[in-house]
Amino acid sequence: MRHALALILALATATPAPAQPNPTGSNPTGDLPLGANQPTSAGAGQTKALAFAGGRIFQATGFGNTFMVTTKAGNVIIDTSLPMNAARHKALLRAVSTGPVKDIILTHSHGDHTGGVPAWKEAGTHVIGQANEVEFRNYQARLEGFFVMRNSAQYNASPGALGAGARGAGASPGNYAAPALADVLFDKEYKFKLGDLTFDCLAMPGETPDMLNVWIPELKALFIGDNYYASFPNMYTLRGTPARPALNYVESINKVLALKPEIVLPSHGVPIVGAANVQRVLTQYRDAILYVHDATVKGMNQGQDVYSLMKTIKLPPALYVGEGYGAISWSVRGIYEGYAGWFDGDPATTYATAPLEAYSEIVRIAGGASPVAARAEALVATDPALALRLTSAALAAEPKNPAALAARRHAIEQLLAASKNSNESGWLHAGLNGVAAAQK
Repeated sequence: MRHALALILALATATPAPAQPNPTGSNPTGDLPLGANQPTSAGAGQTKALAFAGGRIFQATGFGNTFMVTTKAGNVIIDTSLPMNAARHKALLRAVSTGPVKDIILTHSHGDHTGGVPAWKEAGTHVIGQANEVEFRNYQARLEGFFVMRNSAQYNASPGALGAGARGAGASPGNYAAPALADVLFDKEYKFKLGDLTFDCLAMPGETPDMLNVWIPELKALFIGDNYYASFPNMYTLRGTPARPALNYVESINKVLALKPEIVLPSHGVPIVGAANVQRVLTQYRDAILYVHDATVKGMNQGQDVYSLMKTIKLPPALYVGEGYGAISWSVRGIYEGYAGWFDGDPATTYATAPLEAYSEIVRIAGGASPVAARAEALVATDPALALRLTSAALAAEPKNPAALAARRHAIEQLLAASKNSNESGWLHAGLNGVAAAQK
């Protein structure tokens, strides 16, 4: 008999979707893979499930991968992608096996992992999650309106395209509004046997507090969820998130390395194959995170401000893992403010006067938005980030100033041309949309 906590939440508080309750919660996307600005088309050209581990593990690729592990006693689904990917993923995986779905394991409760649960769940199917899922899903539901706005901007998509609930922006769902999802919850470890395979679910906090990894010892296979990307992770994601402690990632990856897997399957991207390759890749990844963490802490203890550290902390070449998804500078700030909070030591920060209010006064002293816009335009080619800051100041004083809007567009276009980061690109496109709206 399975020993688990029952997830007891009133379905009456669930967030409704247009046709039926939305069982995946209110933050429909969560953190997303490279190329994340095309949520509905990722993996659309796949015609056959990918096979691994001697044909026991199958992957449907998408905006989040769906995995099926086959046994003679039935199948286990690990992660279920977004709702709009579920039918395609199910068709790909059902072409391999039509056996009963005994269990669905969710590596965490971001919507790009939970969206397909209704498509896969059958009578008697258990849905397994880590116990922190309950509060994490409540948090996502609690801020549903905020995330509808942030995700729509970041991914340049309508709320409906991301699977958002009908309530949308502006409403308060209450503090404990997430509908039930997992019916089996565990704290540190939950292990079960199905057919000839053991499924060992292990709490591995990292990107989320409810992250779990799945270890199948007979296959030497480890499902790592979102604790690994082919890029530096986000200690902070631009759409908004609580602090993601860097040392959680480090400790969880250490546990993975100790298992000595021969294949590691992330929920975004392609597997890491081969025991030696797994050790090499994950060791580099862990050490990169630890390097950024320790450099940030060292700088804090020396009295350096967060912006100085954002500019100066760089990974050494041997630890550089790419920044196509997360960025070192954002992670530095995430670590800094995760430890110390928002106060920067300047008494001005303690008051409700926004920086933009001061910007607008300085612009007036400088003679108005136009001369500031001219300076911004002159900086676009050499320092577009500084130019962008200047346009923020100019537009705080004169929101419709044509020269400031033009300079802002030019600065964003320059930054966009240089960007190789999917999250950065999403927000730069949102900035261009803002300029276009202001110019109407």
